[in-house]
Amino acid sequence: MTFQNTREFAKQLDAEDSLNQYQDQFIFPKVNDKRVIYFTGNSLGLQPKRTKAYIDEVMNDWADLAVEGHFYAEKPWWDYQERFAEPLSKIVGALPSEVTVMNTLTVNLHLLMVSFYQPKGKRYKIICEEKAFPSDQYMFQSQVHFHGYKTEDAIVEIKRREGEHNIRLEDVLAKIEEVGDELALVLIGGVNYYTGQVFDIKTITEAGQKAGAKVGWDLAHAAGNIKLQLHDWNVDFAAWCSYKYMNSGPGNASGCFVHEKHHNDPDLPRFAGWWGHNKERRFKMEPNFDPVHGADGWQISNLPVLSLAPYLASVEMFAEVGMDALIAKRDKITSYLEFILHEIDQEVKGNFEIITPSNPEERASQLSVFLHGEGRSLFDYLMKNGVITDWREPNVIRLAPVPLYCSYEDMYDFGQILKKGILGK
Repeated sequence: MTFQNTREFAKQLDAEDSLNQYQDQFIFPKVNDKRVIYFTGNSLGLQPKRTKAYIDEVMNDWADLAVEGHFYAEKPWWDYQERFAEPLSKIVGALPSEVTVMNTLTVNLHLLMVSFYQPKGKRYKIICEEKAFPSDQYMFQSQVHFHGYKTEDAIVEIKRREGEHNIRLEDVLAKIEEVGDELALVLIGGVNYYTGQVFDIKTITEAGQKAGAKVGWDLAHAAGNIKLQLHDWNVDFAAWCSYKYMNSGPGNASGCFVHEKHHNDPDLPRFAGWWGHNKERRFKMEPNFDPVHGADGWQISNLPVLSLAPYLASVEMFAEVGMDALIAKRDKITSYLEFILHEIDQEVKGNFEIITPSNPEERASQLSVFLHGEGRSLFDYLMKNGVITDWREPNVIRLAPVPLYCSYEDMYDFGQILKKGILGK
């Protein structure tokens, strides 16, 4: 399609957009009494209007039933998490038995590493990407220290080539082959938080397992954002947060995936708790752990139903829309934003550099832009004029045109505000 940098063209794209109706199903902050252009769904998604009803339902059941809500609420609390299995499995490409919800992201990655990072002999190394999200870096460091290894020996980072912003697939595969029989685990972010690069999960998983390692994925920026086929790709395990592209609220519950090939392995270690115990016998208070079959068997504690309620509201919205429709709009609106950035760059004689891959197969709903020659003052101008975006040092702004609630007219308006912010200095 040939894009145009005009309001009329943007409005026409919105009129043709089958998801345009969903924008009215979210609550937007306002700046100067005007709804913002929201580009930070890669940090915290907007609140769906339907969320309040799901939370109120739990609050009302708590008020009316107290402890009996575990069994007699409209959505009984003791199996509340089971309502996620079907819709979540479609979002991440899994069997319903392979997904569960519990805890928060880094907690779940730590718990999954109990099962899938088992260093022994010379096989103890972990491969991750350079500049992984800091929480993942801290997790790796603490895990290898816990097992008695030194960070510099056990953690192998795949680095970007000199002068390049993204990691080449061939370099990932070469590093896996190089580490070889010393490799215990590959654990990479499915989408790099800084650059927005999407990794080839299928190919990397195959390579890591061929080398004899387990392969897991941090899908914080991938779940609800890219097409995933975790079961078919034979991924060992994965975890993701729910508050970015899935709009469940700040710091909310994490989703987990454990491939079915591991469900019947009695020798696989795990940290156990009563909510992962045989559901039919859970309240018999038996002394020996008998795990629920499937990913639910990795649960530990009674689940926070008040936190799960807004997540359930979100996954049911995803079930209505479907990932194929989301991804189709994601690709189109991201391309339109890319076009707008190039147009404004020419008009202001600027020097923008989009460091997110230009290949649609290697990116999702994010463009990270180096604003060469511009400083923090431009970011401050955008924020004060109703563009909520994200600043990363030294001078990168991350823009996430989330397809559920961003419009094409938003992209046009952003370009005009950006131009004014540069020329008005």
